[in-house]
Amino acid sequence: MANVNKVMLIGRLTRDPEIRTFGNGGKVAAFGFAVNNFGKKDPNTGQRVDDPCFLDCKAFNRGDAGQPGRKLADLIEQYLKKGHQAYLEGHLVMETWDDKNGGGKRTAIKVVIDDIQFLEPRADGGNNEGMGRAPRAASAPPARQPVHAANGNAASRYQDPDDGSSAADEPEGEIPF
Repeated sequence: MANVNKVMLIGRLTRDPEIRTFGNGGKVAAFGFAVNNFGKKDPNTGQRVDDPCFLDCKAFNRGDAGQPGRKLADLIEQYLKKGHQAYLEGHLVMETWDDKNGGGKRTAIKVVIDDIQFLEPRADGGNNEGMGRAPRAASAPPARQPVHAANGNAASRYQDPDDGSSAADEPEGEIPF
């Protein structure tokens, strides 16, 4: 039987990343992340009300197969803060621990980040180097970079660095990549 454990999210950090360093030199960045689900219509206004989903995420400095030396925790520590928007790819894990107050076993499902794309401009006004996808193998095609619309919704339009077109140019109903 086949199994798939893949998560893809666009949302915002709900708190600054908390960084822990291990004795062996490893590092983990833990942070809260929120995504909005399309909620139900408000019966009074007729407008859709967002239904936020809050998640706990972790990113490690580690070398994965084919991607040695990936430093996701360092990138997150350096570039992301509370309120920043990002695209995350990862997988779900269930953590289990004993409650310190004698409450028995506790569990929580968390997202372990495998890849990240920053969707906010650099706060220092820099040229966004290092602000795209986290480093990949050299043979990977260039990632679509966000084009910041006038309303500030970076997730709504993407521009391919090779052709100058954007998702707004795509026919409706088609996937723009």
